[in-house]
Amino acid sequence: MPEPPVAIDPADWVCPLPLRETKRIVLGHGGGGVLSEELIENLFLPAFGGAAGPARDSALLDVAGGRVALTTDSYVVQPLFFPGGNIGDLAVNGTINDLACSGAQPVALTAGFILEEGLELEVLGAVAETMGKAAANAGVGIVTGDTKVVAKGGADQLFVNTAGVGVVPAGVHIGPERVRPGDHILVSGNLGEHGVAIMSVREGIDFGTVVTSDSAPLHRMVAAMLDAGGAAVHALRDPTRGGLVASVVEIARAATVGIELEIAKIPVPETVSSACSFLGLDPLQVANEGKMVAFVDPLHSEAVLDAMRSRPEGADAAVIGRVVAEHPGMVVGKTPFGTTQVIERQLGEQLPRIC
Repeated sequence: MPEPPVAIDPADWVCPLPLRETKRIVLGHGGGGVLSEELIENLFLPAFGGAAGPARDSALLDVAGGRVALTTDSYVVQPLFFPGGNIGDLAVNGTINDLACSGAQPVALTAGFILEEGLELEVLGAVAETMGKAAANAGVGIVTGDTKVVAKGGADQLFVNTAGVGVVPAGVHIGPERVRPGDHILVSGNLGEHGVAIMSVREGIDFGTVVTSDSAPLHRMVAAMLDAGGAAVHALRDPTRGGLVASVVEIARAATVGIELEIAKIPVPETVSSACSFLGLDPLQVANEGKMVAFVDPLHSEAVLDAMRSRPEGADAAVIGRVVAEHPGMVVGKTPFGTTQVIERQLGEQLPRIC
């Protein structure tokens, strides 16, 4: 006789996608997609007395003698160590890149650690040493910090929080509000490498070759771009959580413009493409930690592209699309077959705990 059906408690049901009406935090709230945006706009901004405006990776503050950029970030990547780096240099590079997106040159960083009871000191030492080397290589000091220890089970080994401050050179004004129809869209190199590097280690998947994270500081490349293009560089984004798609959709909405991407011109390595196909992921929505997306006046885009390629971190830079007046707030992709498709962000999280 067939076994009777097993009763399932509704409390045990798991929805494959987080409900928009959820009353609890879900992983998708940290994914850089629609849920992240709603959390910021509907909870944090009202609570802090702020108003919605052009989204930036760092705040710009007017001080005596000029402007500074201020940013903060937290890193919960799992695993702590991965091909091409670990949570330490990821934290340093990610914070520097958030400052670079405002055209700022980094001055100093802070480092806060939340440590789980039982963490091996050897692991913590390796992370701290990597952070110090990454900061020194970038020409930035880690000038102050904080350490907290929580009981076993209160954290997952090690979390890192950073803040960064940088100086914005006189005459530099970068932001989504400056993006205009006609602007060319440039990307500094291959996409998707960081996310695939994390997943290959986390899931123990062998893709036949080692995919290495692209984690790198980009402030020197940005300085070269500004030297070449000046005010023609309208906006910058580092496509971390949510990848390229999240970055361009955010700009399209903030600037009330349309964006057209040439899918065939977007540099995605074959290893990343194959891995994403195997995992059911969209490589254009996979996180990067050493890439920059730039919106540049078309009259100066070639000079800015050359400046990007002059730096090792921008050697594979390419023009991948343009800004248009049509379909404001929307991103479309032109395929090699001559068709056009609408490109939208994920609701939640493709790859949790990627940075």
